[in-house]
Amino acid sequence: MDPQLTEVSQQFERFKAAFIRKDFDSCTNLLSQLKVLLTKFTSLPPLFENTPNAAQELTIARDIYEYAVVLSVKTEDQDSFERDFFQLKPYYVDARNRIPSSPQENLILGLNLLRLLVQNRIAEFHTELELLSSATLENPCIKHAVELEQSFMEGAYNRVLSARQTAPDETYVYFMDLLAKTIRDEIAGCSEKAYDHLSVSEGSKMLLFSSDQELLTYVNEEHPEWEVKDGLVVFQKAKETAPCKEIPSLQLINQTLSYARELERIV
Repeated sequence: MDPQLTEVSQQFERFKAAFIRKDFDSCTNLLSQLKVLLTKFTSLPPLFENTPNAAQELTIARDIYEYAVVLSVKTEDQDSFERDFFQLKPYYVDARNRIPSSPQENLILGLNLLRLLVQNRIAEFHTELELLSSATLENPCIKHAVELEQSFMEGAYNRVLSARQTAPDETYVYFMDLLAKTIRDEIAGCSEKAYDHLSVSEGSKMLLFSSDQELLTYVNEEHPEWEVKDGLVVFQKAKETAPCKEIPSLQLINQTLSYARELERIV
């Protein structure tokens, strides 16, 4: 085997061992070293040179970037996720005819769809869907993200939250929790504008919590400005809005008529 390929393979094995141990700090350091080593392979994107070990190099590079994407989920780093996914994507698209497909491809694609949904990048979500084949769209990982988006757009928030229990993989839970927080923050923002206060039990139902204690924890962590007393959640009063300035309607009408007369002269 080529010495450079051997070095990458050995380093990758150390990375996977650290990943299994959940030593994510070591994984991050090893991943940085692996990415530097991969730059020596001219068979990788964007060059795609036809070297003697091109298939092996493409395969191990793809596997490394797949692990990198999952590692970014484990470390809750969305910026790293986006960078690593964009580095991985050419292996799914441009190298499709050069190496066998990856068993992790649909899981990774589904994770990316879920990330776009969490970040409310709906246009990009649908753009990514358009690039997928009909067979891929039927994969459980992809269908899960599509059904979530439909429920989210319909305002069926209870279905979105319950979908956490049917996530196709444990890596999806991170984004599911972020989506649940986004939904609760949206409901909370509407509630404090619509009501002066709610009972704790009503607040739990409205914010889709399974117990009153979960609501109290949410209030303490996310909305310390709310007050809980006598079984009620009292919202912070909205600041008084500044009075609207009077619109100089007569002046605007005169200006409009003046413009019309000038246009008639021009014509």
